[in-house]
Amino acid sequence: MRARQLRRAAMAMLALTLAGCSSLHWPWHHAPPPPPPPVHELDIAGAPPDAYPQYWKRNTLLIDLSSASGTGTITLKPVSGTSWPVRLSFRVTPGAIGTLRVRGAERVVLPITPGSPHPIDLDLTPGVYSAQTPQITVSWGASVARDGAEN
Repeated sequence: MRARQLRRAAMAMLALTLAGCSSLHWPWHHAPPPPPPPVHELDIAGAPPDAYPQYWKRNTLLIDLSSASGTGTITLKPVSGTSWPVRLSFRVTPGAIGTLRVRGAERVVLPITPGSPHPIDLDLTPGVYSAQTPQITVSWGASVARDGAEN
């Protein structure tokens, strides 16, 4: 009798273990949400078309620079007949570039600390650009040391 109970318990554990290997069939498993659809809010000069997709992330326009590496420069302008989004953010991959430099109404240098293999989002602070800013220049490259020399 005891051996039969142990055998049933072992079979039940084996069945649960095998079912756990295919967790896609569990009722509480949900597929990840689809990525947001790309939009065209800003014209990007200095890069092939669709090289750096744009997405809305709530009320922030996100420019996806995660494929950028080495050095590069792009120029952003609102699409004809529109204005700048209220908030602007850039997605970058740490380690692929060391610094992001943004020049609009003001200039800001955003250091990118390596350490994560996943892209991160860098938000621009208010005042970097205004409604009257004709264009924003974004450049990236190696990190800049405190004395100004590139690393």
